[in-house]
Amino acid sequence: MEAVCAFSVGTLHIPTAHETSNSFRKSIFLSNQVASPVSLVFLRGSSKSKLLTALSPPPLTESSNQPEAEPEFESHAEKFDWYSQWYPLMPICDLDKRKPHGKRVLGIDVVVWWDRNEGAWQVHDDACPHRLAPLSDGRIDQWGRLQCVYHGWCFNGKGECQLIPQALPDGPPVHTSKKACVAAYPSTVQNDILWFWPNTDPQYKDIITRKRPPFIPEIDDPSYTKSMGNRDIPYGYEVLIENLMDPAHVPYAHYGLMRTPQPKVKADREGGRPLDMSIEKLDINGFSANQAWGKSKFMPPCIFYAYTPDQPASSGETKKSSAKKKMCLIFVCVPVSPGKSRLIWCFPRNFGLWMDKIVPRWIFHVGQNLILDSDLYLLHVEEHKLKDIGPNNWHKACFVPTKSDALVIGYRTWLRKYAGGQVDWRGKYSGALPPTPPREQLLDRYWSHVVNCKSCNSAYKSLNAVEVMLQIISVASIGIVAVMKHGTMSVAKRNSMVALAVLSFALSRWLAHFIYKNFRYHDYEHAFR
Repeated sequence: MEAVCAFSVGTLHIPTAHETSNSFRKSIFLSNQVASPVSLVFLRGSSKSKLLTALSPPPLTESSNQPEAEPEFESHAEKFDWYSQWYPLMPICDLDKRKPHGKRVLGIDVVVWWDRNEGAWQVHDDACPHRLAPLSDGRIDQWGRLQCVYHGWCFNGKGECQLIPQALPDGPPVHTSKKACVAAYPSTVQNDILWFWPNTDPQYKDIITRKRPPFIPEIDDPSYTKSMGNRDIPYGYEVLIENLMDPAHVPYAHYGLMRTPQPKVKADREGGRPLDMSIEKLDINGFSANQAWGKSKFMPPCIFYAYTPDQPASSGETKKSSAKKKMCLIFVCVPVSPGKSRLIWCFPRNFGLWMDKIVPRWIFHVGQNLILDSDLYLLHVEEHKLKDIGPNNWHKACFVPTKSDALVIGYRTWLRKYAGGQVDWRGKYSGALPPTPPREQLLDRYWSHVVNCKSCNSAYKSLNAVEVMLQIISVASIGIVAVMKHGTMSVAKRNSMVALAVLSFALSRWLAHFIYKNFRYHDYEHAFR
């Protein structure tokens, strides 16, 4: 469990970075690894020197505090098309085949449902063509069709209307009209994640034959564990990716959640230190980066993938001297709407496989959600400040003089150079961010994670049932003692019943606190960590 928690710690958090360039490829997620020094290799070639200025600042002096020049980008650079990409919806393990699921990606509301007639997951517009009721609030009928529960219209996997109950049986077949159909999106399952293509134009019907989602081999490798998690995040996609690419914040934002080895260089008590990182290549297809203990890749628009080099396995793991320990940090970041994103994470490893077979998935999620919570408020506030500045002024507002920000700078470089500086919402939104809700709502775990996670949802219901049972035992024990006449029960039995009542009540109160803290709301106050 410590290994998984270590993964999640480094992986789930982000500070801001400054300008543009290609120089940094560190996985932020290995808590034990983050403290280790990293080596940075700069890009070579005069054509790339403009992008590297921000990544290789001189030692801090008075001159280094001067504003840095805005990087110059080639006017003929390719442009990233946000709507010609595959987007992840959910891990398959957290989708229930018995009901429809509503999801939002790029501001597009879709309904995900299992079509047992085709044996495939389907993705449609989440609006019935009749009166625009959300199909995600519908049901799967006895014939395996998606049914709108407002008026009972039914649809097959292609989005074709199969039934309009209000239409006359011997009348015109109005259900065959194109206006009665619901738009269907291309979709596919890869790496145990459901993906969809955000365009219903018929020309993209067979897009899977021409372009596939990014593939991560470790997830499909049976020699690796591949437990996944997901959570809705109350800040935007851009800030989410920045956070995951930034290892320098881990000893501070997540202090106390992880064990950090003693640094070999001068550092404060949290373990902060200089980090040397570099980007190998940056283009419209993302970037790759190097560091002393591993490599990482950004595969736009959604995947940040970090992995460690081969490590010799201990004698307890295998008898083969040639065996290697390998592990990865995979973060799939989904743009939902302004100020909202979704994170799917997976930490494959080829050692300690027994752990995932014995320990329930929800126990790992408790620690991983705490990591997310520990800098969630900081990033929400940060995003509002960045919004006031504007996406094209990030490099002017944020001072990032050290090499530890190289990945963040590389990401902002890619975003500005190829992708317009921000997600293209195609005019769906005014540009304003949602207002900051009360802290308890902002850090909510139930609606952002538990209801969307089969393991945590099941544990939540089971633990609540145990809490009720403990309360019943407590009340019943006191009731038995109260109604029993003196002499009919020995003093020892009476005392035992009273002790059982007190113990059951105390356990029920402790369990109620545990449930609330781990499945509802867990505040995080950095001053006392």
